[in-house]
Amino acid sequence: MNAMQRARLDAAAQANADDAALWRWFSSLLEERRIRWRYTFDSWVVSVDRARVASESTFDGAIRAAKEEAGQRGVGQSDPYRRKAGRAPNYPSI
Repeated sequence: MNAMQRARLDAAAQANADDAALWRWFSSLLEERRIRWRYTFDSWVVSVDRARVASESTFDGAIRAAKEEAGQRGVGQSDPYRRKAGRAPNYPSI
């Protein structure tokens, strides 16, 4: 395998890992009902934890931008004590 093929393989592996992390983040927020999106005026608008974090022309682009912006703002982070949809809260006993 030459250097160019190796670079392509490494880039593909990194892209797959990035995509997996993005969609795990999205799925987690969706399950907890913390992410919302709508298509309006030719753009996808995404809100996380009731804060508008992205507006892009494609759904994929909007979700990627939302993850980036949410990370910078500190919203959309995993909270182990947050109530899961349809389940009673599971707080640690004191």
